This record gives sequence, structure tokens and C-alpha cells, in this order.
Amino acid sequence: MMRHRGPISGVAAFNDMYVATAGYDNQLILWEAPTKSPIARVTHDHLANQAAFSPDGRFLLSSSSDYTARLWTVPDLKLVAVLADQRDDVEMSVFHPHKELIATASRDHNVRVYDFTGALKAVFTGHTADVISAEWDAQRDELISSSDDGTIKRWSLRTGGLISEIDLQGVETDTVAITRDGTIYAGNDDGEIITVHASGTSTEPAHEAGIKRLVYNAALRILVSLSYDRTLRLWDTRDGLTPAGSSSLPSDIWPRSCAFLNESTLIFATFGSSYATYDIPSDTWNLDGIEATPGVNAVATVDGRTLTIGDAGLLWSDGVPHTEVGSLCNFLVQVGDRVLTGGQMGVVFDALTGEVLYRHRSPLNCGAAFERDGIPHVVLGAYTGEGLVFSVRSDGTVVHEATLELHENAVKGVAASGGRIFAVSADAAAAWFSTDTLELQHRADAAHDKIANGCAALGALGSFASVSRDLKLRLWEGYTATTLDTPHDHSIKCVAASDDGLLVATGAYNGLVAVYNTASRTWSAVQRPTTAGISSLHWDATADRFLAGSYDGTVYSITG
Repeated sequence: MMRHRGPISGVAAFNDMYVATAGYDNQLILWEAPTKSPIARVTHDHLANQAAFSPDGRFLLSSSSDYTARLWTVPDLKLVAVLADQRDDVEMSVFHPHKELIATASRDHNVRVYDFTGALKAVFTGHTADVISAEWDAQRDELISSSDDGTIKRWSLRTGGLISEIDLQGVETDTVAITRDGTIYAGNDDGEIITVHASGTSTEPAHEAGIKRLVYNAALRILVSLSYDRTLRLWDTRDGLTPAGSSSLPSDIWPRSCAFLNESTLIFATFGSSYATYDIPSDTWNLDGIEATPGVNAVATVDGRTLTIGDAGLLWSDGVPHTEVGSLCNFLVQVGDRVLTGGQMGVVFDALTGEVLYRHRSPLNCGAAFERDGIPHVVLGAYTGEGLVFSVRSDGTVVHEATLELHENAVKGVAASGGRIFAVSADAAAAWFSTDTLELQHRADAAHDKIANGCAALGALGSFASVSRDLKLRLWEGYTATTLDTPHDHSIKCVAASDDGLLVATGAYNGLVAVYNTASRTWSAVQRPTTAGISSLHWDATADRFLAGSYDGTVYSITG
């Protein structure tokens, strides 16, 4: 049976007839909406990020981390064209409302326009960071784009140039929506909706964490906002922004994407095998047919056992189901006699027992253990930039000791060594904190050239490694990095090191794992055990090997 085997990152709908889903398993699936039955499936060479239907429903667009967007016929999903000029991930693609034109938003900082044959018609350059979203202005041949550079830009297809720029004071904006009269709504990482209209801009504090998606329904004049604070909100736009409803997101929902199926029903991306629906009038969720997917997001060895956890929130011990925490989890970290985990719900769990230990306002991405005054501690990195510090007492009691302002953006990796906490961020920054005082020692705002995705301790003396979307491995001594080229040609997701810091493993979204020997200064092993992404790496000291967790649900053994 056709279904997703990894998280669904993008959804689209057409006239209550069809639903399309794009997933981290590289799949694009077309569904018959009335029966929620899959009717066709195709694959990309890498993660499928988003999907979009043409206005007449005859075509479907998919956007992928394989650096392409692809145009397909509906309902048979025959390939019409490959839009292949991007030099980095395509985050989304959108159809022109009236013409046979397509715009792509890419992490190579550019917006491009193609026709339906795949011919490149225009390239808009000027953003200085990843372009995350784009929308056509229905009344003009103009494009609106938002970027991690903290700006919104308006482009003219007629002149091929920039019309205007709106500076959002450096706050990253993942999503924009535009009305028929040209009003722009932008959702930023501070949880605000910025309204841009002819008379200026206004700001609405809408959520307690970053807004990941805005969806506008022109017929209803309703705006939907989705946030990592685990809520959706409805806004009536007829007279400014007026709250018109809200709902808490079930644990299966990924607030990365939603779409109107009809005037009363929304469809949602999930961490499971199928999409979810939400009935607006009754505030009712339907999660029927959504099965757990096998993806592994974290792997660890504890007391001779190999533990894994992932999208399903199910802890496996040596391949046997152990504990179900009921929420996607991103990390496993041993602290004293506890093994902590957490993820999209912002909840800290004891992975071995399922006990809820703490609740945070945003998702949790990573964790690292250390000792302070002889007591086991852990720092957990959050999407909203905080580092949550907990101690684990001899009786197992977990105490929240402090909340550190590690970064202004999502914490993507934390490590601890030599009396220091090292943390890297989605805004490319790195920061060092003292494990004794929990105070900031140093911050490097431009530590990486692109989003940093992970870090690891190199031995016990306070040295660290970090990886980034810029395809580099950085080895940090003090506050200075040696920057190394890697064998990777797609974004590096994770990094781990042997206990002595001799070997450093890096894993990428396309399944490639490479091991660097810090003594010989060579890449001693390069292999691609899977075409699915490598989500996590762990050094297994008992077997002198790395364990690579994958989105395909398998843990691969990697030797240096």
C-alpha cells in the first residue's frame, strides 16, 4: 500500500478532489480526497519539501532538497518538466495564478521563474540568505519572497528586477501570504504576523514561538497561522487582523504545512504515514489512517544496549519496543541513571519510563550531558534559542536549574567538554558557556557560512566540532576554528566524535557518511549506506564504531 515512511513536510489540496503530500521519505503521493485513498506515487532523489496544485488542477508541483522542482500531470503523475537550475534545496514552488509560469524559492538565495516546459525565464538575485517562501501577486506579474536575511522583497517579472524591499529588522521570516488587494502577511521567528499594506506595516503578536506557515483563503478572507508553540490560529482579515478561532495541535501534526481542502476543512502535514484533517466549525481533528513511521532521529548506547527513538515517539532497545512517549523525539542523552528525550511537543521525557519531567514552550532539538559540582547535569537546546539546564540528583529527581539564552534562533546542536557548553544555531552562530557559572564566555555570530546543524565534543579538554549547510567541518580550539572541506555535496545534518576526538563522523541528508581522522588529517572512510537521510550519529565506544540513524528506520554501523 502506498503510504509515507517518513514525516510529511508539505501538503496541498484541489477542490475537495485531490490531496498531495510531500515527505522526508522522498515521496510525492497523490490522494483521492473523499476516500483518503492514495492513487499515485513518485519519488525525488532527496527530501520532498512541498507540493502545489495548478489553479486548474491539471498539474502538480513538487519541491525537493535534490535541488529541483518537478512538474507532474494529475492524476497519473507523469513527469512534464524538471526545474533544475537551483544550487541548493528548493523549499517551495508556486504556480502563477493566470499564466503557465512557476516560481521557485531556493536556499541558494535566489528566486527563479520557469515556464511549463522547464525553460528558465528569470532569476531574481538580491537576498543574502536562504529564500524560504515565495508567492505571486495575483493582480500583477510580481513575486513576493521571504528569506532568512530578515527581508521581504517584491520582484517584477516585466522588468526582471527588484521593486521594493521590506526590512524586518533581521528577524527571520519563513512564510508569506498575499491577498487579492496586495496586502502581504509575513510570519516571523518571534511569533509575530507582520501586515504590509499601502500605508505601512503593523505587527500582531500572534504566537509564543516562531510561525512556520501562513495560509490565506481569499473567498473566506481568513488567514491561518501555524506555530511551533503547537497551535493554529484563524484570523479574520476584513478589518485588520481579528482572532477568529484557535486550536491546539495534536502530537502527530507538523506545523510546517497546511491547506484548505474546502471552506470548512484544513489538511495538515504530519509525522505519520498520511495527512490529517481539521474541521473548523466543530474544532475537530481527524487522524484516521495515520500510522507511525519508522524513522530514527536519535541513537545511543546505554549500559550495553542500543537505544533508538524517532518520529513515532517509540523507544526501541536492541530492536525491541521499550517505551512509548507519544511524540516525535529528536535526541537521547544519558544523565546519571536517566535517559532523557524530547522533541516537537517541547516535553522532556525519561525515555526509559515515559515519565514527563518538564514542559517547554517550543520544540526541543538536542542535548548534552556534563557534570557540575559532582552532580550530573544536562543542557537541552530549544527551537526558540534557549538552553534548558537540569540536574539529576542521586535519588533520580530532575531539577530545572536554569534557562540559558544560548542563541536568538533555533539551537541545532549542543555539546559539553572541558568545563564548557558549546552550542550552534540556525542563524549560523556559535556560543560558549561555562558549565560552572552557566554564564556566556564567548559568542561568534558568523561562525558558519550557513545554518549550523550540529556539533560534538572532541575529547575532554574543551575542543569541539561543528557542521553546517555550507558543507564544511569545523574543528574548534578555543574560539578559533579550522575549516575543512568535506566529501559531502548535500547539506550535512549531524556530527559525532570518538571519545578521544581522533575520529569525527559527519552524516548528510542524502545518506552519505564520512569519517575524518584528526591525526592523519584525512577522510579515512566515505560511504553511503542508504539513500535516505542520516538523522543522527553516535560513537559506540564498546565496539569502536559510529552508529548512524536514518530516516529509513535503520541504524548503520560505520567504522573509521
